[in-house]
Amino acid sequence: MRYRLRIAADVWIQAGAIDAWWRANRAASPTLFREELEAALERLEQAPFASAIYGHEGQPSTLRRLLLPRCRYFVYFEIEDDEVSVLAVWHASRGTGPAL
Repeated sequence: MRYRLRIAADVWIQAGAIDAWWRANRAASPTLFREELEAALERLEQAPFASAIYGHEGQPSTLRRLLLPRCRYFVYFEIEDDEVSVLAVWHASRGTGPAL
């Protein structure tokens, strides 16, 4: 089964800003963020449940996140039926998740 991706407008804005920063500041691997994000989106189309549930302990959550391991960003998303809704891209070092 292949899941449909629905990507929030804010995600495109976030990803564009991150990609621009990465290209300007990471001369050794300027396309790393874009490559990892593209691979993550492809993975979400094929196997979105192979990811971590994101939420507070003891509280049920439908929110999940997938780590882009080399650039250390998380992709936050939800799964409903055959659709994956990508809600945010957020750096792992921020200490808290995005306001969703």
